[in-house]
Amino acid sequence: MGNFNHSMSILNFIVNKACSGRLKQIDFFRKYPGRVQERMWTELIRRAETTEWGRKYGFLSFSGVKDFQQSVPLQAYEEIKPDIDRVRNGERDVLWPGVTKWFARSSGTTDSKSKFVPVTRDSLHHCHYRGGRDVLAVYIDRNPQTKVFAGKTLTLGGSHQIDHYHRKSFCGDLSAVMIENVPFWVHQLRTPSKSVALLNDFDRKIEKIAETSVKQHVVSFAGVPSWNLALMKYILDHTGKNNMMEIWPDMELFIHGGVCFLPYREQYRNLFPSENMHYLETYNASEGFFALQDDPDSDDMLLMLDYQVFFEFIPLDRLGKDRHEALTIEQVEKGVNYAIVISTNSGLWRYIIGDTVMFTSLYPHKIKISGRTRQFINAFGEEIIVDNAEKALLEACKATGAVITEYTAGPVYMDSNASGAHEWLIEFEQAPDCLDKFTRQLDAALCSLNSDYEAKRSRNITLRLPVVRSLPKGTFYKWMKHCGKLGGQNKVPRLSNDRRHIEAILTELQTRNV
Repeated sequence: MGNFNHSMSILNFIVNKACSGRLKQIDFFRKYPGRVQERMWTELIRRAETTEWGRKYGFLSFSGVKDFQQSVPLQAYEEIKPDIDRVRNGERDVLWPGVTKWFARSSGTTDSKSKFVPVTRDSLHHCHYRGGRDVLAVYIDRNPQTKVFAGKTLTLGGSHQIDHYHRKSFCGDLSAVMIENVPFWVHQLRTPSKSVALLNDFDRKIEKIAETSVKQHVVSFAGVPSWNLALMKYILDHTGKNNMMEIWPDMELFIHGGVCFLPYREQYRNLFPSENMHYLETYNASEGFFALQDDPDSDDMLLMLDYQVFFEFIPLDRLGKDRHEALTIEQVEKGVNYAIVISTNSGLWRYIIGDTVMFTSLYPHKIKISGRTRQFINAFGEEIIVDNAEKALLEACKATGAVITEYTAGPVYMDSNASGAHEWLIEFEQAPDCLDKFTRQLDAALCSLNSDYEAKRSRNITLRLPVVRSLPKGTFYKWMKHCGKLGGQNKVPRLSNDRRHIEAILTELQTRNV
């Protein structure tokens, strides 16, 4: 044991020395975000000057960011899709120099329509992989005695398949694209095997992981909290153990992202009852790696400003208006809900990614993901966003001893006999001691968090008390499976401004119970 600890100390010292230069670069953009972002913009424009987009919009003529903003229109996926389809078909130098062979398939929610996001060699190495390295650099800096290199990292990814557009282009979940393209030696540090990791059948994948990875020395894992939770519960059932520390006693780190961690935090604490267990959040989307949690005592994330991504921000109340007011990093304010606009080294130009964030700190610029531009409830002018929902549910859980696995919510429309309401479909890991009390606590928390909601709740004229339905365990998993959306980047839609998800889930429940 003494020789092992000595070897680990030497390894950690070497890794720390290697990371020190990178940590200084991170400190630089903490202090000078505008300078770094301007440099990123310049690098992107120069690289793409001779592409079709560069010629079309006159990249060579730009003297600054203002020229860029006035010349290049904002893009949603629908606007840029025709050019992405051409790239998928093998055309070169359209959005980014050269040929792009890999595409991350992303739908985000249960909608059947998929987006195919280009993943260039530049974006893989200077954005996605760099983000992963920086997570470890930040973690090791705060935990110099870590043994994270003494074992393997478990990654629960998606799958990929040959893209039907062109025989030389490929698509799949981002995690699968990354697994397929990492250097061969990285596979020695991770589990499961590449063949298991890329299985298309999610149920079969977790079965194989339970068979193989439980025998290995796993010290960290990474991925989406909801899908990893399903995996961990399956492993406990498979092994008959009481908690995950009995299987992997040296487990110390979960690097998570994709969905808010708040609804899952208590369940993970029960699964990994260890003071040595750490959790770090990342903002790693199909379009790029954007932020990471650099302080474990805070639930916000540092916006990574030197990954060859140029950021702009549109106040959410201006999105969709005739004139968008896109702000640069030096113009943002704390506490404002912004839609993110990105220009990247994968050839996405002024692309509205669909996520919304709020800045919790400036210099350094730190963010919290507040929701999606299309995930909100505003059927009655109440403007409930995902951030409101997550915080309100947490308060209701604290007050009633409940633990939530999954949820979704949408409006109940007014009729001649009743005012409107919000309907919440919730799957509890641990049910509240009183569902009525939970409902009232949820309502009170929403009123305290959102003045528009509070105004609409006044005297029950516009909105009455929420309708909360407790669903059987496994409901959301079965629904997502029915939709063909298990694993990977797929997520349960949290909020909807219509009833289609709610009606689909209730219909499925009724069908199974008939």
